[in-house]
Amino acid sequence: MTKAVQKITLSPSRDIAFNKLVLSQSNVRRVKAGVSIEQLAESIAQRTLLQSLSVRAVVDADGNETGMFEVPAGGRRYRALELLVKQKRMSKTQAVPCVVREGGIAADDSVAENDERVGLHPLDQFRAFQTLIDLGMSEEDIAARHFVNPAIVKQRLRLASVSPKLHEVYAEDGMVLEQLMAFSVTADHARQEQVWENVSRSGYDEPYQIRRMLTENTVRGSDRRAQFVGLDAYQQAGGGVLRDLFEHDDGGWLQDVVLLDRLVTEKLKADAETIAAEGWKWISVALDFSYGHTHGLREIEGKPVDLSPEEQATIDALNAEQAKLESDYQDVDELPDEVDQRLGEIEVALAAFEDRPMLYEPTEIARAGVFISINSEGRLAVDRGYVRPEDEVQTSDPEVGQDADVSSSEGQEEGPSVQRTVIAVAGSAPDAEDDDEDAAKPLPDRLITELTAHRTLALRDALAENPAVAFQAVLHNFVLTAFYRFASSGSCLEIGLRTPNFPAQAPGLRESVSAKAVESRHEAWKARLPKSENDLWDALSALDGGAQASLFAHCASFAVNAVYEPANRYNQGRVSAHGVSTRLDQADVLARAVGLDMVQVGWRPTVDNYLGRVTKPRILEAVREAKGESSAQLIDHLKKADMAKEAERLLDGSGWLPEPLRVVDPDAAPVEQEGEAGALPEFLADEEDQENGSDDDPQQLDAAE
Repeated sequence: MTKAVQKITLSPSRDIAFNKLVLSQSNVRRVKAGVSIEQLAESIAQRTLLQSLSVRAVVDADGNETGMFEVPAGGRRYRALELLVKQKRMSKTQAVPCVVREGGIAADDSVAENDERVGLHPLDQFRAFQTLIDLGMSEEDIAARHFVNPAIVKQRLRLASVSPKLHEVYAEDGMVLEQLMAFSVTADHARQEQVWENVSRSGYDEPYQIRRMLTENTVRGSDRRAQFVGLDAYQQAGGGVLRDLFEHDDGGWLQDVVLLDRLVTEKLKADAETIAAEGWKWISVALDFSYGHTHGLREIEGKPVDLSPEEQATIDALNAEQAKLESDYQDVDELPDEVDQRLGEIEVALAAFEDRPMLYEPTEIARAGVFISINSEGRLAVDRGYVRPEDEVQTSDPEVGQDADVSSSEGQEEGPSVQRTVIAVAGSAPDAEDDDEDAAKPLPDRLITELTAHRTLALRDALAENPAVAFQAVLHNFVLTAFYRFASSGSCLEIGLRTPNFPAQAPGLRESVSAKAVESRHEAWKARLPKSENDLWDALSALDGGAQASLFAHCASFAVNAVYEPANRYNQGRVSAHGVSTRLDQADVLARAVGLDMVQVGWRPTVDNYLGRVTKPRILEAVREAKGESSAQLIDHLKKADMAKEAERLLDGSGWLPEPLRVVDPDAAPVEQEGEAGALPEFLADEEDQENGSDDDPQQLDAAE
């Protein structure tokens, strides 16, 4: 016979005056958590009591009810009501809805009420806030009524705007909250879903990887172009900005790169027009100029604008204050914060006076030009006063006058009118390179040239820091000239210093650590040497041996040329019988002598300087060498662009270098490719030369030209 199911009976509810309620000692909550009593009281004042109190009758010693009731479950609500009574916002006789419990244990009721409470799922809160917005409440109203910061409301609403498909994944624990936050960077649901499909399949689903993929075709707000134009100007022109409400985003991501570049060009041209009013013959405008762009140009000397009496008085006062502070605190181990801050302010103020406008002779301005670009901080960079060789061509024409300037008249109007400045805006486009992703081809010649340009600059810097090796390097050149008949074709001690140019501008070369070190050292010596070459001999004689050696090393370093150049009819003689450029062989010797380490000088593989320029097998080979086969397998399924970016992250800090940047070990056994005895190393090989014919064929050389 089936046993009948026993029906339960719920505890009765009734309204009890507040002054008949007391807080029970059986309430297990002792530690404050969550919403404060004050906030809960405000919520009750706005919405009334949303949840009844659980109470039990208080009985005397004989078990008779006293008319009072204790509250074992709902103590925080009781305290909030108590606060409202103290604030005279509620009567002490106000009826309070209560559930009256009779059986069981009071402490058990209190534990159960807290244990069985389920917090609101974050997704439900996001959607609830969106519903309140749809019903007409403002973000500020929501923040005030739910006791949160308005920024929190903005974040929740942003999360509510993520694709509903991703909401479902999050609701089913298919992703964590941090991943959902990353997707909120963009409002494009299709792109969000596409990225989630990619990262969930590949396993590369960290929040930072999601953000990177969502913003890969944008420009960061910290980019110098964005800093130069200004975010407000970009947005006023109709440009969109992606913002991350959950992490610092450096000003967000600018979506319209074409618009940004146009605004940059327009602003640079406007600045150039302003500077053209000074009377310069030409102005060259570019986002960035290649390293060594002023080689071969004469820099004219200017005179700083004289200081006014007020400015000089300010400088004197700042110098006096600086000297006093340094004297007062010379014996302390650590400067007080306010003193340290003031010294910094003084240094900045004095530096501003040193960076004064320069005055040039009008005749020099008429033949000289200006380079205008943007520096690394997004500020306008103006480099005035450079004369091209063709603008210094002079002749003695009796009809025109002695030493008349007959340089190019381009940009000048006929008659007595003022010279018109020629403004040239440089543009650059990436080289189109055939990229067969499935073949591990030799590295492109241009890429090797760019890599070895970095190495050449680093080697110059290293040589300049090692006078002993620099001395030996030049001495080696002397010995070759004196004792080896075919080593040099010089006449009377022709060992002049020639600084080779870089045939290809490597990305980041001008901003590299080596470039800045060479430039800083050069400027320091330039300031130390006399203005007139007639005084140079005496000035050099006054230097001690160490200073002479340092200057010697610095000058010798400019002659370093370790740049790879593809073979052609002009440099065939530079290849040794072993098939390797003797110049590069000697560069390796020099690199070992000075202890050159391209990792230590700051070079690391990036998408721009290497990984985005080679084939997929090359990328995987680099990751495999640096991190092992398991790391290579993590990215071998990706498209090339994504593979290059992930490889950059994996290789960061690994110290891996491509072959052209490694120091060759002379004791290592040469590795010959099968079937090609004496072949070039892979990174120097030219597939077409090896397959299509000999370098000695004049017709092929002409065709290559």
